[in-house]
Amino acid sequence: MLPELFFGYFAAAIIIFSLIVVTRRNPVHSVLFMLILFFHIAALYLFLDAEFLAAIQVIVYAGAILVLFLFVVLLLNLKEETLIRRYINQWPMGVVFAVGLFILMFISVRSFLAGPKGEISSVLTGQSNVTNLGTVLYTEYLFPFEIASLVLLVAIIGAIVLAKKRLKS
Repeated sequence: MLPELFFGYFAAAIIIFSLIVVTRRNPVHSVLFMLILFFHIAALYLFLDAEFLAAIQVIVYAGAILVLFLFVVLLLNLKEETLIRRYINQWPMGVVFAVGLFILMFISVRSFLAGPKGEISSVLTGQSNVTNLGTVLYTEYLFPFEIASLVLLVAIIGAIVLAKKRLKS
């Protein structure tokens, strides 16, 4: 009974905070509510025994992406944009789009639940998700992993070279 209550709380909070994020007029408030939303998503990942995804959610999204959003919002001059009431008469089209999206999601979830079941989860095998991910990443997908790391290394070196040339001139 208690796990269902926690899951229900996190699911409801994620829906409510996502609606608050898109309905706030002040973009800084939207970004701050998005921070709360990201932490609730990470807690839901923890509840679903996906520790690695929860850590990545906090580090990448709440740490890096949200800071980028905040800097972009603060660098833009959005005072004029909030005063203009540009999209006043667009509610009927928005409702039609939302109902269509809801029907599409309902059909997708129903077909997903009726589909074939997956393999035995990591909870049943006694290994953590991080162990399973590391095993698969460093055995089956070692070559693509190394190629991705080389591409990132080339990008870092290119950024350093471009930054040094700009400093000299």
